[in-house]
Amino acid sequence: MSKPMTKTQLVAAIAEAMDADKKTASAALDAITEIVTKEVSNGGAVTLPGIGKVYCRERPERMVRNPATGEQMQKPADKQVKVTVAKALKDSVNA
Repeated sequence: MSKPMTKTQLVAAIAEAMDADKKTASAALDAITEIVTKEVSNGGAVTLPGIGKVYCRERPERMVRNPATGEQMQKPADKQVKVTVAKALKDSVNA
Protein backbone atom coordinates (compact mmCIF):
# COMPACT_ATOMS: atom_id res chain seq x y z
CA MET A 1 0.00 0.00 0.00
CA SER A 2 1.37 3.40 -0.96
CA LYS A 3 1.46 6.51 1.19
CA PRO A 4 -1.65 8.71 1.18
CA MET A 5 -1.56 11.81 -0.98
CA THR A 6 -0.62 14.95 0.98
CA LYS A 7 -2.49 18.23 0.71
CA THR A 8 0.41 19.73 -1.29
CA GLN A 9 0.30 16.85 -3.77
CA LEU A 10 -3.50 17.10 -4.01
CA VAL A 11 -3.34 20.86 -4.64
CA ALA A 12 -0.72 20.30 -7.37
CA ALA A 13 -2.88 17.61 -9.01
CA ILE A 14 -5.99 19.83 -8.86
CA ALA A 15 -4.05 22.76 -10.34
CA GLU A 16 -2.81 20.57 -13.18
CA ALA A 17 -6.29 19.14 -13.87
CA MET A 18 -7.88 22.62 -13.80
CA ASP A 19 -5.04 24.17 -15.83
CA ALA A 20 -4.76 26.80 -13.08
CA ASP A 21 -2.15 27.92 -10.57
CA LYS A 22 -1.62 26.25 -7.20
CA LYS A 23 -3.00 29.27 -5.29
CA THR A 24 -6.38 28.93 -7.05
CA ALA A 25 -6.45 25.16 -6.54
CA SER A 26 -5.60 25.56 -2.84
CA ALA A 27 -8.39 28.14 -2.42
CA ALA A 28 -10.87 25.78 -4.13
CA LEU A 29 -9.87 22.87 -1.88
CA ASP A 30 -10.09 25.04 1.25
CA ALA A 31 -13.54 26.29 0.19
CA ILE A 32 -14.83 22.74 -0.33
CA THR A 33 -13.43 21.69 3.05
CA GLU A 34 -15.05 24.67 4.79
CA ILE A 35 -18.44 24.07 3.13
CA VAL A 36 -18.49 20.34 3.96
CA THR A 37 -17.40 21.00 7.56
CA LYS A 38 -20.05 23.70 8.08
CA GLU A 39 -22.87 21.63 6.57
CA VAL A 40 -22.04 18.38 8.40
CA SER A 41 -21.51 20.12 11.76
CA ASN A 42 -24.99 21.62 11.40
CA GLY A 43 -26.45 18.13 11.01
CA GLY A 44 -26.71 18.12 7.22
CA ALA A 45 -25.10 15.91 4.61
CA VAL A 46 -22.97 16.61 1.55
CA THR A 47 -22.78 14.39 -1.52
CA LEU A 48 -19.54 14.61 -3.47
CA PRO A 49 -20.46 13.20 -6.90
CA GLY A 50 -18.35 10.19 -7.78
CA ILE A 51 -16.78 10.07 -4.29
CA GLY A 52 -19.51 9.58 -1.73
CA LYS A 53 -21.72 11.12 0.92
CA VAL A 54 -20.43 12.76 4.13
CA TYR A 55 -22.92 13.01 7.00
CA CYS A 56 -23.19 13.18 10.77
CA ARG A 57 -24.80 10.42 12.82
CA GLU A 58 -25.88 10.83 16.42
CA ARG A 59 -24.99 8.02 18.81
CA PRO A 60 -27.06 7.46 21.96
CA GLU A 61 -25.75 7.33 25.51
CA ARG A 62 -24.30 3.88 26.18
CA MET A 63 -22.27 1.70 28.52
CA VAL A 64 -18.60 1.16 27.60
CA ARG A 65 -15.76 -0.78 29.20
CA ASN A 66 -12.31 0.58 29.99
CA PRO A 67 -9.97 -2.06 28.46
CA ALA A 68 -7.18 -1.33 30.97
CA THR A 69 -9.26 -1.75 34.13
CA GLY A 70 -12.35 -3.58 32.91
CA GLU A 71 -14.50 -0.91 34.60
CA GLN A 72 -17.94 -0.24 33.10
CA MET A 73 -18.87 3.41 32.65
CA GLN A 74 -21.56 5.51 31.06
CA LYS A 75 -20.53 7.33 27.86
CA PRO A 76 -22.66 10.37 27.00
CA ALA A 77 -24.41 10.76 23.65
CA ASP A 78 -22.17 12.09 20.89
CA LYS A 79 -21.97 12.63 17.16
CA GLN A 80 -19.89 10.71 14.63
CA VAL A 81 -18.95 11.73 11.08
CA LYS A 82 -19.57 8.97 8.53
CA VAL A 83 -18.70 8.62 4.84
CA THR A 84 -20.58 6.35 2.47
CA VAL A 85 -18.48 5.60 -0.61
CA ALA A 86 -20.15 6.06 -4.00
CA LYS A 87 -20.80 2.98 -6.14
CA ALA A 88 -18.86 4.52 -9.06
CA LEU A 89 -15.72 4.80 -6.91
CA LYS A 90 -16.11 1.25 -5.57
CA ASP A 91 -16.51 -0.09 -9.11
CA SER A 92 -13.48 1.80 -10.44
CA VAL A 93 -11.30 0.48 -7.59
CA ASN A 94 -12.45 -3.11 -8.15
CA ALA A 95 -12.20 -2.97 -11.95
